[in-house]
Amino acid sequence: MQIHTGFGDKDLDLRKCNPLHLRAVLEDTRFSKCQIVLLHASYPFSKEASYLASVYSQVYLDFGLAIPKLSVQGMTSSIKELLELAPIKKVMFSTDGYAFPETYYLGARRARDVVYRVLSAACEDGDLSIQEAIEAVEDIFRRNALYLYKLNVANGSVGQITAIADNGIPLSEQDVLFVRVVWIDTSGQHRCRVVPAGRFYEIARKKGIGLTFASMGMTSFTDGPADGTNLTGVGEIRLMPDMSTLLRLPWSRREEMVMAEMHIRPGEAWEYCPRNTLRKVTKVLLDEFNVTMMAGFENEFFLRKKVVSGEKELWVPFDNTPYCSTTAFDGASSVLQEVYTSLKAAEIVVEQLHAESGKGQFEIALKYVLCTLAADKLIYAREIIKSVARKHGLLATFLPKPDLNDIGSGSHVHLSLWEFDQNVFMGSSEYNYYGMSRIGESFLAGVYLHLPSILAFTAPHPNSYNRIQPNTWSGAYQCWGKENREAPLRTACPPGIPLDLVSNFEIKSFDACANPHLGLAAIVAAGIDGLRRSLTLPEPTESNPAGYASNSKLKRMPKDLMESVEALAADKIMHELIGDKLVTAVIAVRKAEIDHYEKNPAAFADLIHRY
Repeated sequence: MQIHTGFGDKDLDLRKCNPLHLRAVLEDTRFSKCQIVLLHASYPFSKEASYLASVYSQVYLDFGLAIPKLSVQGMTSSIKELLELAPIKKVMFSTDGYAFPETYYLGARRARDVVYRVLSAACEDGDLSIQEAIEAVEDIFRRNALYLYKLNVANGSVGQITAIADNGIPLSEQDVLFVRVVWIDTSGQHRCRVVPAGRFYEIARKKGIGLTFASMGMTSFTDGPADGTNLTGVGEIRLMPDMSTLLRLPWSRREEMVMAEMHIRPGEAWEYCPRNTLRKVTKVLLDEFNVTMMAGFENEFFLRKKVVSGEKELWVPFDNTPYCSTTAFDGASSVLQEVYTSLKAAEIVVEQLHAESGKGQFEIALKYVLCTLAADKLIYAREIIKSVARKHGLLATFLPKPDLNDIGSGSHVHLSLWEFDQNVFMGSSEYNYYGMSRIGESFLAGVYLHLPSILAFTAPHPNSYNRIQPNTWSGAYQCWGKENREAPLRTACPPGIPLDLVSNFEIKSFDACANPHLGLAAIVAAGIDGLRRSLTLPEPTESNPAGYASNSKLKRMPKDLMESVEALAADKIMHELIGDKLVTAVIAVRKAEIDHYEKNPAAFADLIHRY
């Protein structure tokens, strides 16, 4: 039974809408088995509703209508009050939308934002661990309603709730053999521990998997920690599966994959955890400036085919066709079709795909999402592209410059700032600096200022600097420009945006050797510095920056990894917001790679199997 409590239509008497008036009904034995849902967060009687849910087993709470009708502060305080006493297993959400599709969307969007605020604060205060907060989100937005209303929406149908086997695994998942628990190390390599599904759902899902400290100190050339990282084989963390990222592998239906958090002890994030680092700096951005950052990545990669010459196995370009070639797309169409359907199955939205300028090179552009989610989706997209290519007998490599005589590959990222549903990077009638808002300009100015040290995260391999060269659209000079593809920072005016405005900016100097969580974290940290100090941008560069080189108007971006590392070592903001220990480990890994590839210049050729 659902009962309207609290505010609502103008003809009701709010004095009689306090849910405490229901106590006589709740204590009547005739109704003891009747499950009662108090609607609308009982606002302004949210505390009273929370109390009732805590003492009466049959009482549940739904905070629809309170979201999105109230102010941000009102929504936040109401949800906090509901969760003060009520068990999380008894709180749920419905949009209370009506008449127009937009009301459903607005309710869902605002609810996510507000619950994120409340649960983030609970984690910060120590009331919840991150894993508990994630479980709470699953309960509030999905599991509680499925249980209470006995729904099954696994396949878009409504019926009886999914049956659970004795071992705790949903019957729909009984055919899964393995679960891959994935993390990305400091050198940007994808790694995983594989757990049989039964053990994963019985034990590992809740208790995690052990992993050595050394895992975040490894390089691209050896599986041991680099000197100076302060990470050794002594000590162990827990890989804690983030169940919100669980994915049934489209290319291997008897396996699942899940991203991992790194915990030093139950409920406490390890200070070297990349995902927590990104979440930490985005929380600062939200708390101090009430904005979030969206990100959309462009994945460039090479397809190679295997040929055998004598006793030697070689991986050669899939084709030799020009930019946006119809022939290239036709030749790879069967691969790209399967990649696309696999990405779609993983709920990764593709905006465009085409052949690129390199031999056998292609690009797949992903839709922008919240930056923390974008990093996870980028990792899954790479896994899908590599695995589908492998099924077709090909090798997909994201290495920045596998052939020094060919064009390079990047993971360009488009970034924008949002306050709820509004793009606040974009200028307005109140302030318009080359299409940007004041907050947009200051954020971008911070990124501009810190670009040399950001590159230690976004272009983290010696091979990255073979790609970042003048006249290659990779951002070789420290500048910015509107629709200037030679600038490392390009403000963009996509179709549908007025020509005097820009909706986002692109960072060209970002490649697939980067750990995407750390790369985005460095960008956010730089933007925070720009906002805190209200930094301003220099005038834009409106032509090829290489033309300015002769008269020294523009600074060259770091020409090699060592210059970026030196910039990072001196960057106090990165140390403050990313964390001293993690920055120290990053620098040590970078120096080890510089030393190795200087001594072994041909060794980078083997990296096509690692990136």
